Amino acid sequence: MLESLQVFFRELAETHPKWNFIFFYDPVQLDRVLSGLWVTIQLSVVCVILSVVIGVVGAWLQGSHLVLVRKFVQGYIQFFRNTPPLIQLLFFYFALGQFTPTYSPDGWLEVPIISNVGWAIISLSFFAGAFNVEIFRAGIEAVPESTQEAAEALGMNRLQIYGYVVLPLAFRVSLPALNNNLVNLVKTTTQAIAIAVPELLYEMVSIYNDYSTAQNASMVLLFVVYITLVGILVLGMHRWEHRMRIPGYGA
Repeated sequence: MLESLQVFFRELAETHPKWNFIFFYDPVQLDRVLSGLWVTIQLSVVCVILSVVIGVVGAWLQGSHLVLVRKFVQGYIQFFRNTPPLIQLLFFYFALGQFTPTYSPDGWLEVPIISNVGWAIISLSFFAGAFNVEIFRAGIEAVPESTQEAAEALGMNRLQIYGYVVLPLAFRVSLPALNNNLVNLVKTTTQAIAIAVPELLYEMVSIYNDYSTAQNASMVLLFVVYITLVGILVLGMHRWEHRMRIPGYGA
């Protein structure tokens, strides 16, 4: 079956040169595609998790009694929400990257402790996290004051009220908006190509730079892969949203 598919795509490339799916019959190019896909999945998963953590912590800090803490969170939100994610990537990698310490594994080459992949994770996580802070803040404001007062009357401190009462209810309200933001984050990971992160787009561009006849095929594969990745995320989030629904409350 596999051999017949390879023969089919090889013959297709010969008869229709503009549709050269070289990665379906050349093992070397297939490895490049799979490697890029794996980096894209890892980048997406790590950024999604970190951005949610940033959103949860940031929303909690917005309710701090310290003015400086609240202003710091607001400054963070305004900075990352009002600047393009591509500019943020370039700023983190080229500007802040110049001040990061380096190490020399072989005694000659100086390697920064944070790689381009690391900067992509940091930048994209902070970018999506800024939106998540506001999403969770709106969810927290939807929790009735009486519910929080009842928890306080039971002797809970502020952190316990947030973790055991407010956050679980706010999370349900926030899920639809959170779903949209996380989908946008997965799509935004393609911008990591700007700092040479070897994700899927980077590898596909490299392939059609080496084989110009593979450009159309590469774009088709990219479209299909991202539709699939986003579809899986949306389906998973919708199922999670349905399972967490409380009749008559929030989502």
